[in-house]
Amino acid sequence: MKIKNIEVFSKNLALTKPYTIAYKTISDVENVFLLVTLENGIVGVGAANPDFEVVGESPSDVLKNCQSGYFQKFIGKSIKHFRSIIYEIGTAFPDKPGTLVLWDIALHDAFAKYLDIPVAAIYGQHHFSLATSVTIGIMNVNDTVKEAEEYVKLGFKVLKIKTGQEVDLDIERIVKVNEKFSNIKIRVDANQGYEVKDLEKFINATNKLGLEIIEQPLIVGKEAELAKIDQLYRSILVADESLKNSKSAINFTPTPQPFGIFNIKLMKCGGILSAFEIATIAKAGGIDLFWGCNDESIVSITAALHAAFACTNTKYLDLDGSFDLAEDIVSGGFQLNDGMMSIGNKAGLGVELKHT
Repeated sequence: MKIKNIEVFSKNLALTKPYTIAYKTISDVENVFLLVTLENGIVGVGAANPDFEVVGESPSDVLKNCQSGYFQKFIGKSIKHFRSIIYEIGTAFPDKPGTLVLWDIALHDAFAKYLDIPVAAIYGQHHFSLATSVTIGIMNVNDTVKEAEEYVKLGFKVLKIKTGQEVDLDIERIVKVNEKFSNIKIRVDANQGYEVKDLEKFINATNKLGLEIIEQPLIVGKEAELAKIDQLYRSILVADESLKNSKSAINFTPTPQPFGIFNIKLMKCGGILSAFEIATIAKAGGIDLFWGCNDESIVSITAALHAAFACTNTKYLDLDGSFDLAEDIVSGGFQLNDGMMSIGNKAGLGVELKHT
């Protein structure tokens, strides 16, 4: 079955509530979408929202790349060769993960629909339901506790609290949330906001609270300094902005490992195939997988979930990137019940276009 048509466009998606992380406040997000139509009418849907500060490519860059004449060459290509098409695009657009992920997701969706199976089934599904964390931005103590209470009422059992601006305030926020919700798992994301001394102070103040993870505490390039941290605590440190692709995964695998957990984001690495490269390296190094996201369409969130469920060393999900979108171009995809994410048996990603 051959590719008949391709269509790429962008859409600015407003958030229902803006939030703050260590280095910016976010109120809306631009997502780029790709529709790959096959001869029999099957439409594969892709979406991309790379973070320019992390990977050096913006959604507008993705749109410009995909509107170039280069991609017309894939019209007439068999969808059975979707992997070779993805590799070819990766070679033509090196270090452009947003461009690559857009095509990776759309082609996976189209091929799985062609086979009439879920994307995860292409590779073998190992997980069927996992809890996702939901994110609380940087705010004062009272607002942090209030927002935590709102999420707990919605059934979420895992909270991820953004930190990294003021360590003493961070400690107070975590302690207060733990006091009020002692049965809730807490994750922390410092977004490169700490120095080693800040991290040590934070760990010493919270080490009895049973924090599940501490994500990206130091700025990219200072990973070697994490060797100063006791291995027990390094085991819950997560590489996020430091981990972009399989090359960086290799760098962080030898002992002493600065991170015990790898955060895989499709928007960083370039899609499902690239994610599996990182997952394989992590498995060999005894490193767990934590699947994260940006503010993304249901399309790419669902793609990440399919990839996560196909990896045996997946342990954590942080796939809340579509929860606060005021709009999207699709419905369906994943299921969410009391903070637990799962996928059904629908072909492809299981998403339905609402409009284009």
